[in-house]
Formats: sequence, C-alpha cells, structure tokens
Amino acid sequence: MLAIGIDPGTAITGYGLVRRSDDGELHALDWGVILTPADMPGSQRLEVIFQSLSELLANHQPQTAAVESLFFQRNVRTAMSVGQARGVVLLALQLAGVPAHDYNPNQVKQAVSGYGAADKGQMQSMVRTLLQLPELPKPDDAADALAVAICHLNTQRTQQLIAQNG
Repeated sequence: MLAIGIDPGTAITGYGLVRRSDDGELHALDWGVILTPADMPGSQRLEVIFQSLSELLANHQPQTAAVESLFFQRNVRTAMSVGQARGVVLLALQLAGVPAHDYNPNQVKQAVSGYGAADKGQMQSMVRTLLQLPELPKPDDAADALAVAICHLNTQRTQQLIAQNG
C-alpha cells in the first residue's frame, strides 16, 4: 500500500510517500516540499500547491492519503492560511480519487514515537529509524509529512488486524 502524507502550509507544504510492503516493512519512496514565494498573491500560492500536488499524485498514484489537521493556532492569520492550503490539498486528493484521512499532530507523534509531545528532533530520528534512511529526512516539513504517512499506514494496519481478529 502506497500512502502520501501531507503537512499543509501556504509557504511550505511537505509531502512524503511511504509504501508498506506485504511483509510490513515501511519504505520511503519520495519526499520533499512545495514552496511558494512570500511575495506571490495568496490565490496564486494556492494554485501552485494544487498544481504541484496534482502532478505528484499523477506520477506516484498513491492508494491513500493522510493530511495533518489544524490542531491549534494562536495566530488567526496563520490558522486561516493553513486552512486554505489544507482545503486545496483535500480538493487535489478528491479530484485524484485518493481517499484522505486526517490526523492531528499529537496523533502523529504518538503513532510514530510513542510519545504525543515528542519534539521535532525525536520525530525526525524515529522517521529515519522506521524508514531505515541513512540520515535524517530534510527539510522539517518533509519529515513531518513522512511521519503523517507512517501514522496512517500503522493506523490502517492496526484497524485491519482488529477487523480480522475481532
């Protein structure tokens, strides 16, 4: 099963593609970020995110997606911006026929590190370990997206096991 994890943002949207093989091993296929310039109008930034993500989806054809949800933002302007990017991401996934699932940051941290308050360094280290990468995945937004994909694949696997043994 191939999953794409997405950490949405207007300036930086992280993505990570992770495959779970039949033996349960996790493998990172691709990761990176979609960047938009700060001086670009908001609607154009959203278009760049949509077009870039649509291209990624067409090239990799993941079966499922996980998107980090907006958990809490002190800055209303930032929350609105992230919410708009999230909406564009969800639209791109819908149009590509890729089912989307939401996970908040604490769920991702708990699923990947076993600790819901893990810091960035702990998360990057666990992502590197779980995906058997030679070094920490960079940049942070891409590592976060890989973590979201891992969270989703592990959650799906657990749900399947419960259904089989229920």
